[in-house]
Amino acid sequence: MRKSATTAQAGRIPAQPGPRGVPLGMLVAPVQPDAKDLTAGQPGPEDIMAGTVQADTGEQTGPGSVIPGAGPAGRPGERATVRLRDVGPDDPPRYAPEWLELREGADAVARAPELLDPLRIRLANLPGRSGVVIHDLGCGTGSMGRWLAPRLDGAQHWILHDRDPYLLHFAAVASPRAAADGSRVTVETRRGDVARLTPDALVGASLVTASALLDVLTREEVDALVAACVGAGCPALLTLSVAGKVELTPADPMDAEIADAFNAHQRRDGLLGPDAVTVTCEAFAAHGATVRVHPSAWRLGPDEAALTAEWLRGWIGAAVEERPELKERADQYLERRLAACAAGELSVLVHHSDLLALARPTGGTS
Repeated sequence: MRKSATTAQAGRIPAQPGPRGVPLGMLVAPVQPDAKDLTAGQPGPEDIMAGTVQADTGEQTGPGSVIPGAGPAGRPGERATVRLRDVGPDDPPRYAPEWLELREGADAVARAPELLDPLRIRLANLPGRSGVVIHDLGCGTGSMGRWLAPRLDGAQHWILHDRDPYLLHFAAVASPRAAADGSRVTVETRRGDVARLTPDALVGASLVTASALLDVLTREEVDALVAACVGAGCPALLTLSVAGKVELTPADPMDAEIADAFNAHQRRDGLLGPDAVTVTCEAFAAHGATVRVHPSAWRLGPDEAALTAEWLRGWIGAAVEERPELKERADQYLERRLAACAAGELSVLVHHSDLLALARPTGGTS
């Protein structure tokens, strides 16, 4: 789904809905007892806004420091980092955080483990390897780190990027503390959006990761991301990009019409939407990188009824936003689909793709 800003007046995010009325404290899993050293004196979101929080120590860098090549400096009191489009101080977050929590289980099941072995081989053979540095772009509440860190061996340092300081705080507090072999995992957060990315912004990176990101980028932004990864000589694991195909069972005559309108919504304003994986593969291949793609569909049945219902509202809402003439029939369609969902009679297959790009190592240390 397209990740658009919260529309306060409408009470929803057009393409990335979040359930309303869920306590914010439900966002993250409880911190493990062995992580007490991390949470003692843990800075709050207001502290994160003032600089970069080193989640493993609580150490904080000054707001005036700038990451070379990371894009223009932000507003006063904000550390420069990778940025997307200019945003105003009152712009709301792009995601309802409750939606990120709701979808985390489905995301974890959907991600393609088939891409992990080639990734592990590449990481194990990086020049000068003494641990890996992983940049998670648009980290949200940190679900990618919770999925991936325990599946990789060796010491890891995660650098979490997001524009929302609250999400960064939750992601840092709920991050894993140990790799698959028990090695230490540490975390730092950087506030900012994810484009205008240059190789300098990824100096020392061993891996770049992201979830549900490519489809909300333009071609120019994908080119910048690819060039940055190739310039840094690091692989990229980019998961859960929409593929433009949805299958609902039982079928309904309006399924295809809603899907077409939703896909058109995904491509608004120059965004790549369902074309993102193809464009990204071509961009990496043009730089000589090896690219692997694997399906990573959500498979939603009766056990995922809450997620299915929220997904339906966002999917149909985006379609109507794109084609308002559908509203009356779409409202009836939504009512039918929600009733079937509540009765345990609806299953949905939402197609996504995971992409692993293996750029040529540059020979630098990680």
